Amino acid sequence: MRLVHLFLVFTLLSVLAVGGGTAVLPEMQHMTVDTFHWLTDAQFRSIYSIGQVAPGPNMLMVLLIGYHLAGWSGMTVVGLAFFLPDCLLTLFVNRWWVHLGSWPWRVSIQRGLAPVAIGLMLSGTYAIAKLSIIDPLTVLIGLVVFAILLWRHVNPGILVLIGGTVYMVLM
Repeated sequence: MRLVHLFLVFTLLSVLAVGGGTAVLPEMQHMTVDTFHWLTDAQFRSIYSIGQVAPGPNMLMVLLIGYHLAGWSGMTVVGLAFFLPDCLLTLFVNRWWVHLGSWPWRVSIQRGLAPVAIGLMLSGTYAIAKLSIIDPLTVLIGLVVFAILLWRHVNPGILVLIGGTVYMVLM
């Protein structure tokens, strides 16, 4: 029964992932932690952190959630549920979008979806910040990382590793 729930939850999250995986992080956290109680906030935060520093797309973190909850079968079900619907939807919408290349509403739709995607990504950032910023030290680390990213183009994975190391050493 858990595999069915995993399939349904991650299929829904896949379809909602407008603007990238970060867009569904708040809902993923809500469903896995608050609704189904599959994970704790700390476990979700740890899995998210691993997804940020591991090579490849950061949303491969969903595979870790599936593995944590139901082993290899859970990882397989979550992987298919999260990535397959989105891939198929993208394929068909892209073909349709190319077909409507000269359609006058096309530019308006693109301009209208841009703020939606940005808002969804910001809500994902807020959800992770709410989980991660838990004391004055994490506030300071977050501000320093933010300043570095504004100042220079640095791989965020490196900053996550450094920030995590600083936190572990100082705590």
